Amino acid sequence: MATRFEPAGALRGALRPPADKSISHRAALIAAMGEGTTTIENYLDSADTRATLAAVEALGAEVEGAGTGPIAPAVQVRGVGLRGAQPARVDVGNAGTLLRLLPGWLAGQEAGSWTLDGDESIRRRPVDRIAEPLRRMGAEVRCREGRLPPLEIEGSALEGIEYELPVASAQVKSCLLFAGLLADRPSWVGEPLRSRDHTERMLAAAGARIAWLGGGVSVRPAKRLELGELTVPADFSSAAFFLVAALLVPGSEIVLEGVGTNPTRIGLLRVLARMGAEIEVEPVGKRGAEPIGTMRARASALRGVEVGGEEVPLAIDELPLIALAACFAEGETTIGDAAELRRKESDRVETTCAALTALGAAVEAREDGMRIAGAGGLRGGTVRSHGDHRIAMLGAVAGLASREGAAVEGMDAAAVSYPAFEADLASLLPGGG
Repeated sequence: MATRFEPAGALRGALRPPADKSISHRAALIAAMGEGTTTIENYLDSADTRATLAAVEALGAEVEGAGTGPIAPAVQVRGVGLRGAQPARVDVGNAGTLLRLLPGWLAGQEAGSWTLDGDESIRRRPVDRIAEPLRRMGAEVRCREGRLPPLEIEGSALEGIEYELPVASAQVKSCLLFAGLLADRPSWVGEPLRSRDHTERMLAAAGARIAWLGGGVSVRPAKRLELGELTVPADFSSAAFFLVAALLVPGSEIVLEGVGTNPTRIGLLRVLARMGAEIEVEPVGKRGAEPIGTMRARASALRGVEVGGEEVPLAIDELPLIALAACFAEGETTIGDAAELRRKESDRVETTCAALTALGAAVEAREDGMRIAGAGGLRGGTVRSHGDHRIAMLGAVAGLASREGAAVEGMDAAAVSYPAFEADLASLLPGGG
């Protein structure tokens, strides 16, 4: 059954988006790897992050306080220590972050075996980019057809390595940093372009010896971690949908509070600024190692731009929204160097292009991105989410800004990262406050 999103009047009001999904995943994993009990304030309660809590429980950690709503007051995780993971079969659900980060920790256990599997979508998501460098470290890792889940891991002694990532990826980098904690000597992970650094910040806060040098990150073997307490900021990737909605719907002005402003996550803001967007960011301090701020966005006249190079890893999850904004801009927008989009919950090059085309856009898929001819708006139509939470929410925003509205098939996919998305969006619409 499709969910309708009709053309909207001006969006107005303020809200705090849900907790950051990327940071929530990492907090639960590092807490499980740590000593003692870690209290995680504002842990995101979504399908993906519940899968991570279930995973660390299967590995022997004790979890309390989960499942109390879209934004949980606190989750407590009592860890098993760096070398204490119990053998288990782990269901990662649809959580690609969990699938790619967890093997780094498990591969370095002194003994035991683990199988990581998930839903139909996760079985199409390649894991060869983590399996290959882990094998270089001495890990015993097997995957279907040499590149797909299920992923089978045998605990073994690991050797520290120097490894240059062929493609910038925070998930692959994080996996190798976890493995490096259990190796026999320091490891270094280089990346061609800088990617998000939540893992490095959190590991350093937990006592790991992390250094940024030579275009990469080094990690030394560790005996223990202790995270203690942390508070998860609001998710910029979730906030991005409201920012773009406010830019595209005439007369809109909204405020988003407590949003993470880590420089490695807010590449979207730089792209939108070049497009002419009126977005203000007021820094308001830090939550743990992560900076936060208040964001104000107003309806804006946009122009087409070229997006590529170092901007891409810093805005990888928001590139579909840039494509949507480009449909309302004057002139052509091109997005390149973004082949990583094809490895997400769906092939986001194809699903983004299909969604926008269905709404009346002139968009062309390319091997590493897309080209969008700005036409001053979208007609409307029907969007299929393909089970991808970001495509579902993209369709909702597009419907509000379009001339005729949009029907989104598979809107329930939004629950993967943002269970309360429809309610929060409605609160900004006329009469929604």
